Amino acid sequence: MDSSTQACKVVVRDAATGALVRSGRAPHPPGTEVSPAAWERAFAEASAMAGGLADVAALSVGGQQHGMVCLDASGAVVRDALLWNDVRSAAAAAELITDLGDGDEAAGRRAWADAVGVVPVASFTAAKLRWLADAEPGNADRTAAVCLPHDWLTWRLSADRDLGTLATDRSDASGTAYWSARTGEYRPDLLELALRGRRPDVPRVAAPAEVVGALAGTTAVLGPGTGDNAAAALALAARPGDVVVSIGTSGVVSAVTATAVADDTGIVAGFADATGLHLPLVCTLNAARVLDAAAALLGVDLATLSDLALSAPAGAEGLVLVPYLEGERTPNLPRATGAAHGLTLRTSTPAHWARAAVEGLLCGLADGIDAIAAQGVPVDRVLLVGGAAWSPAVQQLAPAVFGRPVLVPAPGEYVADGAARQAAWVLSGAAEPPSWDQPGLRAFEASPAPAVRDRYAEVRGRTDGQ
Repeated sequence: MDSSTQACKVVVRDAATGALVRSGRAPHPPGTEVSPAAWERAFAEASAMAGGLADVAALSVGGQQHGMVCLDASGAVVRDALLWNDVRSAAAAAELITDLGDGDEAAGRRAWADAVGVVPVASFTAAKLRWLADAEPGNADRTAAVCLPHDWLTWRLSADRDLGTLATDRSDASGTAYWSARTGEYRPDLLELALRGRRPDVPRVAAPAEVVGALAGTTAVLGPGTGDNAAAALALAARPGDVVVSIGTSGVVSAVTATAVADDTGIVAGFADATGLHLPLVCTLNAARVLDAAAALLGVDLATLSDLALSAPAGAEGLVLVPYLEGERTPNLPRATGAAHGLTLRTSTPAHWARAAVEGLLCGLADGIDAIAAQGVPVDRVLLVGGAAWSPAVQQLAPAVFGRPVLVPAPGEYVADGAARQAAWVLSGAAEPPSWDQPGLRAFEASPAPAVRDRYAEVRGRTDGQ
């Protein structure tokens, strides 16, 4: 299962070969604050659309990361979950940094990076818990356990719903800001810091292929599940040297490596992957919806937007879009707005605007690739996935902007597929995930276009975005 921000996707695959048997999908409600019960209803609907689970032997949940699900002592949800893209906790994140640094922001960043491999931003669970402690202290007092969206769904699907059976995996735990991928341990002192002295229970961190329960009403086993980005990397069989660039609701650049990363700038998050390795990651809030917004502004569909972008010259003759349309996470500008630079009579055309939108989106992701490489992580291949990866303009312009060849797998539900591969791994009891046929890759190459990156960097540097 992929329980994403926008929908629940269920895929049923053959455990031995990975062949797709059937699938289903159901929408999630919009917004950044959602009742977890909606995820459960969507799963039931998507499972029914997929023909039911009667013949399923194992199930794992891939889910959106970082959200805050608070449970009381009886297991009831205390309040609607805050999702990763809810930015009301931006001030709380900044406060946590200075708190750990005894008032010194730079010292705080170093302390957080050293402790858990990440520096708090609004997305992380710790920041949302600080917001809860300050804005809703009564709800904070009622919170007996705190977990993540995929943890909660796995628990709700389990035959045993005691709070003590809550389980998570390394990848999702590493996005809370109170568990370290480097040490493999929780930092309860940081959880307590976030909740101003409260210390609720947290899920047990299971091994990558561990059975964590049984699917209620069946003989199927439950895997530990994983975060969406780690699930996608697992589906793609990403290996050290691979960088996965995903252009969905968020823009994500992640790399599989054996080395734990601790970046005190906060640009690169030192997450874990789903196999026991590490997944340093850069995330932007603005990704595929940048193209949606550009298409809506021009009154065209996405196919036409792509055609328009490809008809304009590289660099859009100086027109640059800094696409901070929903605030931004990387760089950390939660109250940012977008900005256009270089708008002249000559560049005031639909084609120029379309080109600037695609290039602005890609330049932000290219900055993420550079940031990961700067941490000493090798970058040998770029795998491009996500809804916007199927745009011809994105495919053809990405190699020039990234300065590297780009491989695009066949379209697929990579998060759900990665969860299915984990489920098959759990079922097998083997030391390694099963070897499934990988989607056919299409290669795209182009001469690097450093002038596009340079112009974007120049403009971004002049944009405070606040």
